[in-house]
Amino acid sequence: MTRPVLIIGAGIAGLWAALKMAPREVVLLTGAPLGHGAASGWAQGGVSAALADNDSPALHARDTMMAGAGLVEADAAHALAEGAAAEVRALAAIGAPFERNGSDWSLSREAAHSAHRVARVKGDGAGAAIMATLIEAVRASQHIIVRDGWKAVHLLEGETGCAGALAEGPNGEAETIFAEETVLAMGGAGGLFALTTTPAGAQGQAMAMAARLGAQIQDPEFVQFHPTALNADLDPAPLCTEALRGEGAVLIDKTGERFMKPVHELAELAPRDVVARAVHRQNARGLGAFLDCREAIGEAFPDRFPAVFSACQRAGIDPRVQPIPVAPTAHYHMGGVKTDIDGRTNVGGLWAIGECASSGLHGANRLASNSLAEGLVAAARCAEAMSKGGRRDLPPPHRKLGTSSASGGGKLPHLALQRLRQAMSRHCGVERSASGLGELIELINALEASHGPADALVAARFIVTAALRRTESRGGHFRTDYPATADNAAHTVCTLADLDQPSTEAARHSVPAE
Repeated sequence: MTRPVLIIGAGIAGLWAALKMAPREVVLLTGAPLGHGAASGWAQGGVSAALADNDSPALHARDTMMAGAGLVEADAAHALAEGAAAEVRALAAIGAPFERNGSDWSLSREAAHSAHRVARVKGDGAGAAIMATLIEAVRASQHIIVRDGWKAVHLLEGETGCAGALAEGPNGEAETIFAEETVLAMGGAGGLFALTTTPAGAQGQAMAMAARLGAQIQDPEFVQFHPTALNADLDPAPLCTEALRGEGAVLIDKTGERFMKPVHELAELAPRDVVARAVHRQNARGLGAFLDCREAIGEAFPDRFPAVFSACQRAGIDPRVQPIPVAPTAHYHMGGVKTDIDGRTNVGGLWAIGECASSGLHGANRLASNSLAEGLVAAARCAEAMSKGGRRDLPPPHRKLGTSSASGGGKLPHLALQRLRQAMSRHCGVERSASGLGELIELINALEASHGPADALVAARFIVTAALRRTESRGGHFRTDYPATADNAAHTVCTLADLDQPSTEAARHSVPAE
């Protein structure tokens, strides 16, 4: 009997992969009910693709590599740029309502792009509209079995690699799902931070689960902080899309003066890490940071950017006549489970796509709106590669695989999780230092002693350990004690065993367990 393909996660990457797998039987675990809990649905900007006559995949790849601060892999950048337009067209063909100007695409320009290339839906509604289209298609597909509200708890070990997963249902029931191939499409790690624009449930579980099978983790220290989240004590923090700055909105301090012009020649359209640090420093100094859309958007705000307008209204702000208070918040994880450009990991039968994967596409700093594009292109490439079989180019796990469940993990209690999230935002946020990261390691040790190796703690340990060991500043990783960028760019590649090796730089702090 042929086993199905198991896809864990139902954001854009997971849904698109499930559709592309036809006619193979697919079991899709959604974690939350389908359409809920996926960061894809919250994406505002759109899908980056070379769709305009004055654009090209080569330019898109070039911009991706320039934004990534020396760590973008050229093959990954070109794979994305050369595949994105076809996937956007395929999405449009099944009903995704991208904006058009007659026969032309209506495209936005976002930070660090050299052209207008972001296909959008109703200004800031791309993610939700694309998700709705994909959900309808998945529900209508005969080869996809949707397990609403089921989540993977552990991956299963087989003689040659991953054999599926142990899953937990919405009422706590458990089921072992054996699979020919398993695809992780579980999203990122923003839920490890107190200030985040992502679903709180995204806590880097894919890294923890894959690492227990011997998978390599790449560049976990690189977390992207979106520079302009609504700073109004909401959790998660509503995103003020980069498209606003692309349309001419400017960043001002509390006196009304623009502060990005002296920081970077591209001002508000500088790479995200540059803008995020500038906004962070403005707020830290008490000068304030506000996104002023009054002139650029004005009265058209409710119609052109309804999601942002609604969030502002909930916070008692009218962006048509008031500047929006903003702060940088954890938004996207550039690191994750190491893969090739088709999503293969170094564990047989285990694939990873979307935000939980690290193919080297984003390097140290993701180019705006490459996330949805990556989800689509990686899903399509994964499905095609899986249909062809073929060799795996990544090295084998560092340990022999058995025939049991790669157990461990579990959930961190609420109060412990909140303690971790607060500390991650404080010490592993926009700006980092050895002393703060050392405190975080000690906190993780204390929490693990009390609660065991929960997935959130393993994922946080990957991020913090790698951040402590990278003694330079690059892209989304900025060390106040090592502000210079090293001459040679090098990826971080680590396994679960590497976390047991103490860093010589770790500060010694005592943090009591709960």
